[in-house]
Amino acid sequence: MNGIINLLIVLLIVGWLIGFIGFGAAVGGLIHILLILAVIGILYRLATGKRL
Repeated sequence: MNGIINLLIVLLIVGWLIGFIGFGAAVGGLIHILLILAVIGILYRLATGKRL
């Protein structure tokens, strides 16, 4: 479970960066949703006390 959450967080952040750099305003809403999901994943990891 630990590895899956880490992988999900990394994939969301990388997808956000690719969308932000590659497509700009064309997929702006999706970019922000990915960023929010990644932040929620990081906060979840911090709240459960597990190391990043």
